[in-house]
Amino acid sequence: MVTIAPQDTTRAIVLAGTEPSRRSHLPKTPGSWIAVIAKLLAGAVFLVAALFPLAWMVIAGFKSKTEVIQTPFQFFPEVWRWENYAQILADPTFTRMMLWTFGGAVLFTFLSLTINSLAAYAFARLDFRFQRTIWVIVITTMFIPGMTILLTSFIVVTRLSMLDTLAVLVLPGAASAGTVFFIRQFYLNIPASLEEAAMLDGCGRFAIFVRIFLPLSKPPFVVMGITSFLAYWNSYVWPILTITTPERFVVQQFLATFRSERTSELGLLMAGSVLAAAPVMILFLIFQRQIIGNIKMAGLK
Repeated sequence: MVTIAPQDTTRAIVLAGTEPSRRSHLPKTPGSWIAVIAKLLAGAVFLVAALFPLAWMVIAGFKSKTEVIQTPFQFFPEVWRWENYAQILADPTFTRMMLWTFGGAVLFTFLSLTINSLAAYAFARLDFRFQRTIWVIVITTMFIPGMTILLTSFIVVTRLSMLDTLAVLVLPGAASAGTVFFIRQFYLNIPASLEEAAMLDGCGRFAIFVRIFLPLSKPPFVVMGITSFLAYWNSYVWPILTITTPERFVVQQFLATFRSERTSELGLLMAGSVLAAAPVMILFLIFQRQIIGNIKMAGLK
């Protein structure tokens, strides 16, 4: 007579219960296998197409002056020139420009989140006269292309004596209807009972915003903060119109000037472009999971 230990019985039951669930995830027919393989191939093609320009830019930073545009095309350099990256990093103009642009982007992001979150709270929670009409006007500005108001914006900042200053890069675009709309959608989902409890404790509207809404605003702040940072970092047309002092150039403006003045040093230009894109890529890699998840939490799918 064979005796079965209780732990063996339990283990057998567990394995029996989990085995079908594992098998259920596997394709059961040849057609299913073909669909899975097709999806994997399509994903691989998309991944290669998306990463190829970035990979080429990084590798082009190691090429000589003529190898970047030589014919026939050669992906890898014959001699890897690490001095391109060392030379651009040793350039004090480049490092100063990077720090200047980074500081302006941080300031722009802070002002954007502050102004737009206050406006979003007002439209989401306050009742005031002509609220609906004002909200329609604010939303309508989302459909106005920036190029159509470029000349009038330039005239305004000129009359305000803001040209060639940090203020002209930060202030005009701090208020954004898209950011207000995004944050407002999130605030609408916060339970009103939290506000009522705070009011019973004697909190005013501003205290409620600071103590309740701001601590809960991490999801939309991450998404909109990164969006604002990227908008400032990648700006080119507006700085070209309003900034003329080389010491105040932003990163894209500096690279454009570098290309026009030193047309033969394309390897050095590629190295500078990689280093200029590095903060943006690092920022996205750090917050990519929060960006995807928080967009869903904010109600925009």
